[in-house]
Amino acid sequence: MSLWTSLEPASTTVDPGGSTTVRLRLRNTGDVVDEYRFEPVGDIAPWTRVEPASLRLFPGTTGTVELTFAPPRTPDATAGPNAYAVRITPTEHPEAVTVPEGNLTITPFTEVRAELVPPTVKGRLRGRPKLAVDNLGNTKVTASLSGSDNGDHLSYDLHPANVQIEPGRAAFVNATLKPRQITWFGSKEERPYVIEVKRSGTTPLTVEGTYVQRSFLPGWFATTLGITLALAITFVMLWIAYRPQFTSNAREFQAASVSTLPPPLATPTPQPSAPAESPQAEAPQPPAQPTQSEQPADGGGDGDGGGGGEASSSPKPKPPAVVPANNVMLRNSTTKMCVALPAADDSDSKGRVVQSRCDETNTAQRWNLEERYPKLGPGGTVLFQIRNLKDQLCVDLGDYGAKPIRSPILEYTCDGTTADNQLWWVKKVASGYYWIRNYASNNECLDVAGYSTGGEGTNLTLYTCSISDDQEWEILRPTSS
Repeated sequence: MSLWTSLEPASTTVDPGGSTTVRLRLRNTGDVVDEYRFEPVGDIAPWTRVEPASLRLFPGTTGTVELTFAPPRTPDATAGPNAYAVRITPTEHPEAVTVPEGNLTITPFTEVRAELVPPTVKGRLRGRPKLAVDNLGNTKVTASLSGSDNGDHLSYDLHPANVQIEPGRAAFVNATLKPRQITWFGSKEERPYVIEVKRSGTTPLTVEGTYVQRSFLPGWFATTLGITLALAITFVMLWIAYRPQFTSNAREFQAASVSTLPPPLATPTPQPSAPAESPQAEAPQPPAQPTQSEQPADGGGDGDGGGGGEASSSPKPKPPAVVPANNVMLRNSTTKMCVALPAADDSDSKGRVVQSRCDETNTAQRWNLEERYPKLGPGGTVLFQIRNLKDQLCVDLGDYGAKPIRSPILEYTCDGTTADNQLWWVKKVASGYYWIRNYASNNECLDVAGYSTGGEGTNLTLYTCSISDDQEWEILRPTSS
């Protein structure tokens, strides 16, 4: 080997959001003039800058390049020691590659945010807000939660009451608020409350909310009920006082007719006298039966009416397939940004796939979902590759085979076979959007780095599928296509 190298220092420390510099010294120990090219490799390569990118040395001379490390203040900057390396390729002998290695320690930082969703809840007997706790630091967070309010008007049931949150993730706590006293009548009352997120050795993080307690019965109901009861009592009293008397005269007429009969004649064989006929009311005539012409028309009708005929039903049309699809845009349902290629001046994201504000005129945001295997995916789903219309490269993961979560989403020449990791399949979730899942990598989902905090130019990564993160996508056809 015709090259000597030295890292000064070999190990260094940097704070997320800051930067540090390491010098790389090298000497051409060969006998010809050579030019050396430098390329950072490893997990922290996206945050590493080498200046100059190449160096020309005469035999026996020594040169120096600077490695600048600038990890972002995000959960992606994993706390602790991180190995790095620089690949040095000589122009004269490209096969004689040298890779000096060093160690960069990233200091830990903690940043926690919490939000009540919704901040104001209304109810008569209970309210059910949710508390979202986001870990924006690069270390695991353990916290306990409790609620309080002035006057102790509410009781709190928080589940879970203790949370452990990985860097870049969030925990959701279901809160149930119950008033200690029920308001039966009257206007609604606002009861402010606070939920505290407590961590050891730090000041508790407070989140304020409002519970609007409604009366169990509206205020006008008591007035209406009182008036109704008063009217009912008055009506009953009047009915009792002025109740009409109903009597029948049938018995009186019968007594009068009997008393006016003449005495019976004395005969050897007394015959009983015929009793006088008492006046009888005229028997009511039976109601006239309707004639045939008056009979109601039959519900069946002649087919023009609503009675009888069976309604014809047509089979429900089958919804169109999502894949294959050409000239479509992939928009994240949480960030409302589209899958795109990085901007030309974004050297840090070169070769990666990012999200950007949706622009139908930008061909870097147009994609073809090309079917490769019709029924090879889970449950007989279609496996497809995602090709960009601008550069005709496909969405890819590094190297070959399965990749772990947090792996960056890249672009590469389309392969479209199961030997690579460029095959994807979609699953529709309850929201109506889609998970885009990698077939080779344990069916993990296409994700935006961070937890629902990605902005313009944020890199896409691979992560475990979840309906509470930014992993749900819309497949849209631009209006201009």
